[in-house]
Amino acid sequence: MAAAIATSIAFFIIYLQLNLIQAAVTYDHRSLIINGHRRILISGSIHYPRSTPEMWEDLVIKAKNGGLDVIDTYVFWNVHEPSPGNYDFSGRYDLVRFIKTVASAGLYVNLRIGPYVCAEWNFGGFPVWLKYVPGISFRTDNEPFKAAMQGFTQKIVEMMKAENLYESQGGPIILSQIENEYGAQRNAFGPAAETYIHWAAKMAVGLNTGVRGRCAKKTMHPILWFTEFGAPVEQRPVHDLAFAVARFVQKGGSYFNYYMYHGGTNFGRTSGGPFITTSYDYDAPIDEYGLIREPKYGHLTELHRAIKLCEPAFFSSDPIYISLGQRQNAYVYEGNGNCAAFLSNFETTSAIRVVFRNRHYKLPPWSISILPDCKNVVFNTAKVVTQTSRMRMMPTGSSIQSWEAYHEDISTLADEPSLSSFGLLDQINITRDTSDYLWYSTSIDVDPSESFLREGRKPTLVVLSKGHGLHVFVNGQHSGSAYGSREDTRFTLHTPVDLRGGTNQISLLSMAAGLPNVGMHFEARDTGILGPVSLDGLDHGTTDLSTARWTYKVGLNGEMKNLISPNGISSVEWSGVSLVNRAQQPLKWYKAYFDAPEGNDPLALDMKSMIRGQVWINGQSIGRYWTAQAKGNCGSCKYPGAFKPGKCQAGCGAPTQRWYHVPRSWLKPTQNLLVLFEEVGGNISRISLVKRTPRHVCASTFEHHPVTDNWQTESTGETTMLHDTKVRLQCGLGQSISAINFASFGTPFGGCGDFRQGACHAPNSREIVEKTCVGQESCEVTASNNYFATDPCPKVLKRLLVEAVCSVKPT
Repeated sequence: MAAAIATSIAFFIIYLQLNLIQAAVTYDHRSLIINGHRRILISGSIHYPRSTPEMWEDLVIKAKNGGLDVIDTYVFWNVHEPSPGNYDFSGRYDLVRFIKTVASAGLYVNLRIGPYVCAEWNFGGFPVWLKYVPGISFRTDNEPFKAAMQGFTQKIVEMMKAENLYESQGGPIILSQIENEYGAQRNAFGPAAETYIHWAAKMAVGLNTGVRGRCAKKTMHPILWFTEFGAPVEQRPVHDLAFAVARFVQKGGSYFNYYMYHGGTNFGRTSGGPFITTSYDYDAPIDEYGLIREPKYGHLTELHRAIKLCEPAFFSSDPIYISLGQRQNAYVYEGNGNCAAFLSNFETTSAIRVVFRNRHYKLPPWSISILPDCKNVVFNTAKVVTQTSRMRMMPTGSSIQSWEAYHEDISTLADEPSLSSFGLLDQINITRDTSDYLWYSTSIDVDPSESFLREGRKPTLVVLSKGHGLHVFVNGQHSGSAYGSREDTRFTLHTPVDLRGGTNQISLLSMAAGLPNVGMHFEARDTGILGPVSLDGLDHGTTDLSTARWTYKVGLNGEMKNLISPNGISSVEWSGVSLVNRAQQPLKWYKAYFDAPEGNDPLALDMKSMIRGQVWINGQSIGRYWTAQAKGNCGSCKYPGAFKPGKCQAGCGAPTQRWYHVPRSWLKPTQNLLVLFEEVGGNISRISLVKRTPRHVCASTFEHHPVTDNWQTESTGETTMLHDTKVRLQCGLGQSISAINFASFGTPFGGCGDFRQGACHAPNSREIVEKTCVGQESCEVTASNNYFATDPCPKVLKRLLVEAVCSVKPT
């Protein structure tokens, strides 16, 4: 999904799956109705190809425990039909297995067939062969496109029906979507767009699944942000994310989806953009590796519980709007003996006291309080009281051994060209995206009397490229490199070159880093070295090489020889590598072996010491890597106020992506083959296998006092929030709590890693928590005077803050 809007009422053509006999799922303007009951449905996106089948059950269970009702996924046409009529639904592409996994957890499915998905996915999910169907024009009233789209859609629907996966068959699919993010196209294509969109609706309904079409308006995607190489990591504070969701629900919204709930990994060459990172982590509640991200996961879980408590009142009436101040309001639902209220404060800097139904409430800035009984606050979007985890990448103890190298041979480029032509050709037209790489080669004859040869000057080669990267070789020697960016893929390289008298070979390696996935007519965009290409500094002036005879070779020798496979590595002569005093060399393949580390912690390769290329393990592609330094504005992040890209950034000055996910299911106990292709250079000796694990866990809660006690908060006598009275600290698998860095029952303050004692503090706080927690995988501590055997500040609402250290369990 293109992240163009932070929070929006998404336009979808959504088809609701109806049981034609029992009408188990119906809908109206207000909500979905399942088995006769109106439901607020909470959905989260988890994309099956961005994880492994071995991860799916755990991801789905975590989503369910987080309060989700629905799992949302696109269907990715290009991985399922890589060539016309040849289908692949194996491994990570096993869509049926994924949906059955969701069903086994008791969750529903929103199957977004598209087949255009955007999703920062290569070519927006379209197979590249579709571009070359005669007469085709994507996503408009075009017969070749509609025929192909209908064929794939019908294939998916028939597969679902054969497995009884639609709700009318007793399955989990209650929602489905045809097309995706069509607003810009609808405006640009005019009448053709209207014809196309109505055709798409009629086509989908005609597939005989019991689907009835309508445009759903009470839906929302509170989205996060993807990451691109060379840019900082965008983050969205959970306070603001919760605020966006609560704001939507308080106005009557009954269906929302998190994009993403688990982002996962762009394995292989699936990331689009171009320049989208291998990591599709998305700062989501479940991180790229499948671990829970706290406090985001826990805070949203509490939000979902609070929303569900409001359901009886929510559907008993339309919302009643009440002004509580200049920038404060209430939305109230009341009827049939039920009442629920949402109290909002839109001030960005000030907490405001309001009076609602003769009770006092203090609303933090940019927050919404939820009152399921119109009296007691069970949740406030700005008050995060769940556990916070601070993750770290730790050594695994598994060494990478026996490095060997193979240098990409460019001396034979002219001997085995794919084709030759006068002039420069589009890269994708030649490669058909079977490789990121295409060689453009030509020759130039230099008169031995040229003055630059006598004067020691170097002519300048100028190359204008619409590819994503470029490496220049003259007479077999590397002469320069340049890269574009996601915002501007057109770039120009000026590089001095060593020419000699006589014939000189010029070889340009053009690199693609993912095909475009969004925009008008992106099927018509070209890429590669389209010129002009020229030489400056010769005696007769500038020589234009653009119209010269160029030869083309698709891909790399290592790709052709299948060096990524255990069976392919023996097809070339590898040489030993000295890990000291080694000069950087471009276009080099490396291989090594390692044993799988013990335990179940998620794994990653630390590639900080390398520059740019691709990496494989046991023949499986981990994806593209690039350690480009992130440039951005990584100052302080304050959640109040409208959220937009650039507001909260992290990682400036460091590689945009340093760690690359290695699924454990891809590993053998011993002798795992690691192969990488490095375009520029780097230091392979510093590549290491690391594990992702919690280092510090923090938790916070308030003591429990009913509002009838009129307990004091900052001596104002305001109604207080009802909180759980216990904190739970939980370490990762194979870990236990080894130390308590901080514990205070009283009025402590600060964030995880920077907690501080307040004026009120129970002196035995740390001792009590240590006795309860040290040595345990998890523990619970109660925030009460009885538990700590003291009341350090009577008649003041007390808080408990704890920071614990997690370490590997002693054996």
